[in-house]
Amino acid sequence: MAVWSVYLLECADKSLYCGVTTDLDTRLLKHNQGIASRYTRARLPVTLAAVRENLEKSAAFKLEYRIKQLPAGRKIAALKKSQV
Repeated sequence: MAVWSVYLLECADKSLYCGVTTDLDTRLLKHNQGIASRYTRARLPVTLAAVRENLEKSAAFKLEYRIKQLPAGRKIAALKKSQV
């Protein structure tokens, strides 16, 4: 069974991007190559701002949804202290 992560990227324009993956290193590399997301492609480079690891798939997607509903100023703190 795959282990999932929810991650937040800080873009060059200081905006945040939230996503899920089973391979964080590869996903971050693809974001910075401009081939992972249309949103981040226009806002390179991106850096990892926060991550929550070792989640099951359904928990990861639920957490991603909850994080995306928050105002930008609360996303990083919410991801770091979330308990799914």
